[in-house]
Amino acid sequence: MPCYRSRAFRLALAVVAVALSVSSLEAQGEMPAPPKPGPEMAIFKNMEGTWDAAIQITGMPKESKGTQTSKLEVNGLWLASNFQGDFGGMPFQGKGLDSFDQTKKKYVGVWVDSMTTTPMLSEGTFDKEKNQLTMVSDHVGHDGKPAKYKMVTTYNDKDSYTWTMSTIGKEGKD
Repeated sequence: MPCYRSRAFRLALAVVAVALSVSSLEAQGEMPAPPKPGPEMAIFKNMEGTWDAAIQITGMPKESKGTQTSKLEVNGLWLASNFQGDFGGMPFQGKGLDSFDQTKKKYVGVWVDSMTTTPMLSEGTFDKEKNQLTMVSDHVGHDGKPAKYKMVTTYNDKDSYTWTMSTIGKEGKD
């Protein structure tokens, strides 16, 4: 008797369901065109490449170092970033995905790293006058309790940018 609970069977069933849905849409001439990167993605184009990072953490006497490699992927819709370095003297690795959500009309991001098992989901806006991307996130704080974070990326020029992260206190101040 076959086991209908096996992972392989469920995956095969899901693939067949998707294929049938796509075939049905194609037959009806309703297959939507895949999205294309909009003009909002231009800020991420300059982020492609390998960056040397100098990290200053408030309260830590020593500067940390790292390297970030970023590339537009998935049809140019997402900036994929990989970070390697140290954080307060400890090895640190992180990965991020950033994009512009055309439905929400907001920038969105997800970040995972070697210091937590909880992904950081963020969203925000871009200020053209300041050349700044500001993202906010509700995430777990260092004490394990919920916290609100603000991340600001200021694009200084094509060869440098400044990224800051702060916790937003109960009174709304960084």
